[in-house]
Amino acid sequence: MHLTTVIQFVLLPAVALAIAALARARGWPAPLLLVVAGLAIGLVSARMPGMPSYELDPELVLLVFLPPLLYSAALDSSYLRLREVRRPVGLMSVGLVLFSTAVVGLLVHAMVPDLPLAAAFALGAIVAPPDAVAAVAVARRLGLPRRVITILVGESLFNDATALTAYRVAVAAMVGEGVSLLGAAGQFAYAAGAGLAIGLALAYACGWLLDRLTDVLVGSAISLLIPFVSYLAAEAVHASGVLSVVVVGVFLGHRMNRTGYGMRVVSHSVWKVVDFCLEIVVFGLIGLQLPLILRGLSGQDPWRVAGYAVAVLVAVVVARAVWLVPGAYLPRLLSRRIREREPRPPAAHVAVLGWAGMRGVVSLAAAFGLPDDFPARDLLLFLTFVVVIGTLLVQGLSFPMLIRRLRVSGDQEVYGDNLAEAAAQQAAATAALARLDELTGDGVIETHAEVVDRLRDNAERRAMGAWERLGGGVGPQGEETPSALYRRLRREMLAAEREVLVRMRDERRIDDEVLRRVTRELDFEEATLARD
Repeated sequence: MHLTTVIQFVLLPAVALAIAALARARGWPAPLLLVVAGLAIGLVSARMPGMPSYELDPELVLLVFLPPLLYSAALDSSYLRLREVRRPVGLMSVGLVLFSTAVVGLLVHAMVPDLPLAAAFALGAIVAPPDAVAAVAVARRLGLPRRVITILVGESLFNDATALTAYRVAVAAMVGEGVSLLGAAGQFAYAAGAGLAIGLALAYACGWLLDRLTDVLVGSAISLLIPFVSYLAAEAVHASGVLSVVVVGVFLGHRMNRTGYGMRVVSHSVWKVVDFCLEIVVFGLIGLQLPLILRGLSGQDPWRVAGYAVAVLVAVVVARAVWLVPGAYLPRLLSRRIREREPRPPAAHVAVLGWAGMRGVVSLAAAFGLPDDFPARDLLLFLTFVVVIGTLLVQGLSFPMLIRRLRVSGDQEVYGDNLAEAAAQQAAATAALARLDELTGDGVIETHAEVVDRLRDNAERRAMGAWERLGGGVGPQGEETPSALYRRLRREMLAAEREVLVRMRDERRIDDEVLRRVTRELDFEEATLARD
């Protein structure tokens, strides 16, 4: 086997896995450590003759990495919470992306007058969408308020669709396809509308199929194909594949409780592993691009290029802050309905959102996807790389400190979740006991009283355990064997518990995270009842 193949497919993933394991053990943000390690490895390998280069393949990122990462994030998101923050998410995933595109495009065109405006706008679209993987990882570890995390997740789910569409419009205008402002707006509307329609159609079809599958392995394998099918189906008709994938993921995640317990348990584990593997490879690849990008700048004035890079990096960061402050407060001044429906965002929350603008591999992939004869392609690649590395390291490394300094915390929500979980467990146990009384009302209890007693004790113990975690300290006959009867009745009780929990989620009495946590406990218990 060729040495290059071994390095690319064995050694690099193994090194990335070791670095990620170290970061997890020490509580460090793994994406940032992987970027730094990639930079170091790239610089060392550039000085070693015979070492292969690691040029990022845009098709690999957009077709292999992006769909499953988006789908997994959407699957684990909350449709109800996303619906509550749809206005700020829309302002950031659409308005902020277009604003950043315009700011960066105009700035670069002013600094480099020979660069066509369309090419400058292409760069703006490339660096406009943040990648919230690193920010969300830090936010969850430090316990940020749920609304802030939901806005970050929602922005990262939808902003790629806006940015990639703007990127295609700008590239098309640059290569002479004659795109007008009205035509660009039409492309946006078509890409979004068709992507949404395809996503909804596939979501219903996939939901129908997964509901009827009893083979867990087959269902899990199909779930791995869903993001790729969704993306390619939309891209085949020049619609937004990103939006299609996100719609399918959010839809299926919201109705995941309709599938069997085995599908939920296996699917959760599978996507955790897929996420982990893809993320460590993606962030490791970012740093490895440095030697290749630097080689493309040979012959240019390094100080001038460095000045361009710093100016673009600052513009990206400042544009986000400039947009977020009025975007957070101006609509409240103009609309009474918004004031009544949404809480006033604290200034600390706005500051955290403003600093959570780390860019990622999608920006690099889009830059590498520029045609070889694109004006100033090497310069645009370098500027993109500096923005990605600069935001990841400067904002990413200082993000935890900012959160602590501003004392932004979601501790009250954690207590509220625990209280809501205890109440949900109590309501679910009550429903389970009521279902048990229905099932045993025909005399079964007289024959197998010990079975019913065990079931009743189990339900009561589950409800009492939830309250104790809060610190309160309170709390067919015939040939069917007692063990078979116990399993059958307990499954019926678990179904009754799930029904109550889903209804409480839909009524917004508990959050999706609470639902998933409690449902996972029920799934594990049902798994112990299963027999081959």
